[in-house]
Amino acid sequence: MKTKIFKNVSIGENSTIQDPCIIGAPPRGKKDGELKTIIGANATIRAFTTIYAGNIIGDNLQTGHGAMIREDNVIGNGASIGTNAVLEFKNRIGSNVRIHSGCFMEDVEIGDYVFIGPNVVFTDDLHPMFCPTYLDCKGGAKVLDLARIGANSTILPGVVIGRNSLVGAGSVVTKDVPDNAVVVGNPAKVINDVRDLKCVSGHHDKPYSWPPYNE
Repeated sequence: MKTKIFKNVSIGENSTIQDPCIIGAPPRGKKDGELKTIIGANATIRAFTTIYAGNIIGDNLQTGHGAMIREDNVIGNGASIGTNAVLEFKNRIGSNVRIHSGCFMEDVEIGDYVFIGPNVVFTDDLHPMFCPTYLDCKGGAKVLDLARIGANSTILPGVVIGRNSLVGAGSVVTKDVPDNAVVVGNPAKVINDVRDLKCVSGHHDKPYSWPPYNE
């Protein structure tokens, strides 16, 4: 099986695409080449990744096997998108973001240096399905710079996850998370401040005492 690259696709120099992948596939209702697809330099796109047409992706992209990126996504430099992660349409993702394996998101805004653990699900529909005012509702979440979201968490529509905050694994986030807050549970509640955490391994006085968190 060979990689298929559709029309109007620009891929930067020093990029590696493992067979088989699909790059620039036209979404429903569009013709081959109608939408431009831009992928920056030094990308590593692993086997069975599908990237639809109409995306703008920066330099140093890394995908796991079987990642899928639908149309109308804007992704910054240094993004890592894990195995079997699904990015539906209209996500706006900053630079140096790590999206682990098995994640799902649609209409989500993500800042810089954000960590999203395995199997995190972002929802964007308040009352599925067939709502006639779907596009006028809250839409997806907003995750501010330096936030970290633990594995298997679920993020409800329209919430804001604050700068430098930490969402514990398995949490269900139903309300906004303040800056620097540690939240856990279902529904997620504030239990601590990131700046007051101790390093349980003993290697550091405090976790996140390294760049970019301490800048």
